[in-house]
Amino acid sequence: MLGKLVSLLGSNIQQFALSLYVLELTGSATIFASMLSISILPRILLSPIAGVFGDWFDRKKTIVILDLLNSVIIGIYAVIFIINGSFTLPMLYILVIMLEITEIFFGSAMSAVLPSMVDKEQLLDANSLNSLVMNIGQLLAPVIGALVYGTFGLKVVLIINSISFFASGISEMFINIPKKHKKPDNINIKSFKNDLMEGVDIIKGNKFISTIISLGTVINFSISPLFSIGLIFIIKEVLKATDFQFGVFQMVLSLSMIAAPILCSGYIKKIPIGKLCYKSFILVGICVLIMVPISSRIMLNNLNSSIVYILLLIVSFMIGMLVTVANISLGTIFDQVTPIELMGRTSAVFNLAVTIFIPIGQMIFGSLYDIIAPSYVIGIAGVIMIIAVRIYKNALIKVDGKEDEIVGDGINEI
Repeated sequence: MLGKLVSLLGSNIQQFALSLYVLELTGSATIFASMLSISILPRILLSPIAGVFGDWFDRKKTIVILDLLNSVIIGIYAVIFIINGSFTLPMLYILVIMLEITEIFFGSAMSAVLPSMVDKEQLLDANSLNSLVMNIGQLLAPVIGALVYGTFGLKVVLIINSISFFASGISEMFINIPKKHKKPDNINIKSFKNDLMEGVDIIKGNKFISTIISLGTVINFSISPLFSIGLIFIIKEVLKATDFQFGVFQMVLSLSMIAAPILCSGYIKKIPIGKLCYKSFILVGICVLIMVPISSRIMLNNLNSSIVYILLLIVSFMIGMLVTVANISLGTIFDQVTPIELMGRTSAVFNLAVTIFIPIGQMIFGSLYDIIAPSYVIGIAGVIMIIAVRIYKNALIKVDGKEDEIVGDGINEI
């Protein structure tokens, strides 16, 4: 976790600094947006390959090599920047694509590390701690990034990130990761195809894994646009909030994700994981529906905008905590019901599915915010979420106490 935190901080600091550098270099938000969007392409193309490779090769060696490779790539870019004093746009596109490729393969190998090292009854605690550590990194990165970039410039950011990946790779050498990978005798297209289809078959044959993927996809489709578009639109355009107020809103969301594992740890341990996941997502849907009257035209016309802003802030904090708890429980269920030897390819499919549907949801809901009242769009998102969670209620509840049976059934059906 500390190794992941170090590399996460380095990556996010660099991403933040690169965004400032590109905007400073070009003055174009469109170019920066295109730089972010091209990272989707390697994920779509390489996720299936990375998933199979993650299950084939020694996971410890893979994550160490990839972290050290990232250190070398960023180190080379640091040297180029020191020599030339700047980057061209094609060089930045290449850097983003290379780092995205290594991240895809790293994520596939890393997906099985925690469940292979931790007993099933300790997975919930481990995932809670992991969520806490990673969210702290997400909160600190923009602050450190702004400070370092503003004071020393991009050169020092690249040097720091290269060192952070090197330190992460060295620290990972001392992890004792069980060797539960399964490499075929002959590595060729046929063996790759067979193993890829094996991963697809277990997703089809194991209704619990397919449930998790389907539910995660629907939730990301409906709820992600609320925070990436809807609330930003309401706060900035409808309430006419200041930049400071918007910054406070973003900070509150980040704090809610850190507070959840701390404040809810006792509650999380008392409730069976499947039931916890169901309750958390249902409460998220209810909180989203509570936002409907708060953001309605009636409220906006009869209440001071500051009061509406505070109410949205409170509900958003609650949603942030509930989503974090739900994600911890969902991740724990996924770790419990997915065979370790197939973790790479199933996690790759899961991440690909939920990633693809985020921009689709953003496009659809984004257009709705321009057509109808924002409160109606929020209501649609909340209703979709509650319906989806209700549909998958029984599948989630049945997970509790049946992990071994679930895994066995999935493998037997293949």
